[in-house]
Amino acid sequence: MEKAAPKERIILGIDPGTAVMGYGLVKETGKKTELISLGVVKMNHLDDHPLKLKRIFEKTLALIDQYKPDCLAIEAPFYGKNIQVMLKLGRAQGVAIAAALSRSMPVFEYSPRKIKQSITGNGSATKEQVAAMLQSLLNFKETPEFLDATDGLAVALCHSFQRTDLGGSAKKPYSGWSAFVKDNPGKASGLK
Repeated sequence: MEKAAPKERIILGIDPGTAVMGYGLVKETGKKTELISLGVVKMNHLDDHPLKLKRIFEKTLALIDQYKPDCLAIEAPFYGKNIQVMLKLGRAQGVAIAAALSRSMPVFEYSPRKIKQSITGNGSATKEQVAAMLQSLLNFKETPEFLDATDGLAVALCHSFQRTDLGGSAKKPYSGWSAFVKDNPGKASGLK
């Protein structure tokens, strides 16, 4: 009897931002994970916030259409002192989530601390430490122009480490916008 081919899945990870959005894609084949792509979307040349959100939406859709990922893993906005920055980051995250949901893609959200912990073993690791560990884990030499790219890649790898299909405990996936809104009324209320 022939052995079944190992399960494959592609994970798109996004570190949302309104000046720079980082992204990374990994492919799991059985227990092996490899780098597909990583990069950034620069928006600091745009001074209109709605235009930045449009760019995030369009670029997220382009990545989904190009690489056909099985799910989106996204970094949750952190709680900072500047409420305006938090609101802008929340909108950026929401637009990326909406793009994935428009393609019926499940979405998983992770806190910055959880991501750092899963990659380095230290929830307070620096961006540089996370980038160095990713280079070691995924065996790539290039130093990305922006640490936002490795931040996006870290989210994808964090989700891979959860092994949700192997009994891991990642947060609940959302299969559509209505399911996300139902479970997150506070996050979606500002989008009306």
